[in-house]
Amino acid sequence: MRLASVVAERGPLCVGVDPHAALLRDWGLGDDVAGLERFARTAVAALADRVAVLKPQSAFFERFGSRGIAVLERVLADIRAAGALALLDVKRGDVGSTMEAYAAGYVDPASPLAADAVTASPYLGFGSLRPLLDRARDAGAGVFVLALTSNPEGAEVQAAVGADGRTVAGRILDAVGAENARSGSGSVGAVVGATLAGSAPDLSQLGGPVLAPGVGAQGATVADLPRVFGAALPQVLPSASRQVLRHGPSAPAMRAAADELRDALAALRT
Repeated sequence: MRLASVVAERGPLCVGVDPHAALLRDWGLGDDVAGLERFARTAVAALADRVAVLKPQSAFFERFGSRGIAVLERVLADIRAAGALALLDVKRGDVGSTMEAYAAGYVDPASPLAADAVTASPYLGFGSLRPLLDRARDAGAGVFVLALTSNPEGAEVQAAVGADGRTVAGRILDAVGAENARSGSGSVGAVVGATLAGSAPDLSQLGGPVLAPGVGAQGATVADLPRVFGAALPQVLPSASRQVLRHGPSAPAMRAAADELRDALAALRT
């Protein structure tokens, strides 16, 4: 699996590329397409040769229309050229031919928006993701399925308990595990927030990676990860954004922040 290989080489860190208006201003850039491109490509140039995964958030590019999407295409190409993996944070979820179209757009190697992995929402039913799961498997790409997210509002759905006594999130994690067992690829992961309180979720049968957003500005720390993930910690890809990006536009400062996080994560695994 490509993710395991690049994590073994570079360490388990994902850095989000989130060019929202406040960060553009903090960097002294305009909230326009030129500022978007300067921000995103500067961050990628600083980080893509040293972190395992970069995660552009599609919405911050989409808000500028076709010109923003063109920037996203260039950013994805930059990430690949530097040897990092591109995880496109799109959180798509739909049914039928619409899901087929999303799959063609985001994981088909022929698409200019193709990424190494994407995020997906299973809340139209896990089976609605089938076109994306199948096409991603055939393309050697990954899919990270939302399960226990880092936003506090998520609990009203994800922690809901069904008649069988399982939570919605538990059913999603079970479905991810069954998909990996069926395909044998281990390319389907789950999104489980690093900010979770309480006991660790049961990830023993997941059979794939865990994307853990929330490190840094959202309140979680590297020291929280063993409590949240327990024995599943080796599967976890922690994700930070502002904790690294706030040091820009200085490339050395962003690199230093990423290296500090990466070293702290490595220390947990020794």
